[in-house]
Amino acid sequence: MYKSILNMEDTQVGIKIIKDNFEKELAKSLNLIRVSAPLFVTSSSNLNDSLTGKEKPVSFKVKGIDDTLEIVHSLAKWKREAIYRYNISSHHGIYTDMNAIRKNEELDNIHSLYVDQWDFEIKISREDRNLNYLFNKVKTIYKVILKVEDLVHKKYPVLKNNLNKDIKFISTSELYSLYPTLDKKEREAKITKKYGSIFLYQIGWDLVDNKPHEYRAPDYDDWNLNGDLIVYDKIIDGPIELSSMGIRVDKESIISQLKKRNKEELLVSDYTKKIINNVLPLTYGGGIGQSRLCMLFLEKMHIGEVQASIWTDKEKEKAKKGGYILL
Repeated sequence: MYKSILNMEDTQVGIKIIKDNFEKELAKSLNLIRVSAPLFVTSSSNLNDSLTGKEKPVSFKVKGIDDTLEIVHSLAKWKREAIYRYNISSHHGIYTDMNAIRKNEELDNIHSLYVDQWDFEIKISREDRNLNYLFNKVKTIYKVILKVEDLVHKKYPVLKNNLNKDIKFISTSELYSLYPTLDKKEREAKITKKYGSIFLYQIGWDLVDNKPHEYRAPDYDDWNLNGDLIVYDKIIDGPIELSSMGIRVDKESIISQLKKRNKEELLVSDYTKKIINNVLPLTYGGGIGQSRLCMLFLEKMHIGEVQASIWTDKEKEKAKKGGYILL
């Protein structure tokens, strides 16, 4: 039966070590400055992320504002606007502590209603819009992950769950050709267990079975230049996605992707027009899950052991039987 290696006090200290050091090392490695982030945006701004397109944001009205306000799902589009408004230099960027509520999330040991992540965005040039640039940034971020893991192990030598030193890059079409009879989750589990750490790229366009590996919103990542950083977690005996990132859409890709998803009505939004008219800079960015990173490094079975949230009776019962305490 599972038993947490660290007690409650050491767990809280460990969370602080991870968050402080990862934030510092990420900023240094990617030339980022910290900025404040919104918890909500106006509905009409079209700056909230639609994720798979099925999720509905938590929304509310306030006195004196006619528009509806929405709790953010993530900040991909808002950050690109911020890069423009703050006049960030080329190959420099911003990061922020992003807090979100995803009310339609299916709750389990790695999915919560509450999302906390480091969101980052970097201003790039036209020449940077290629897979080599993307892969080099993934390697840089992975080095930060390994460095912080080493710091945690020095603080708590009892922790032994080491990540692989190398990362495997594989496209969704390559993964499909390896395991054509498996579904998306099974393919990810198989390849992650084989290599330990992978970057699965080009997510959004249809594969040979006429379905995408996973649905992605059409108006922020370029589906040819995006991907997920996924690692094998020995405690849960399965894959855990630590980050989703990508080079953002330009004029050509946002038009083709909106058409593919039958979302042409978004072509007239202020945000989309700024991309089509080359007002917004070209950028690369993503999010890195804070609680998932803490869960992985501190060798926890459930994300609720490192994050205070609300859980269903089913999850509470699983925790009781599984021997772990939800915050």
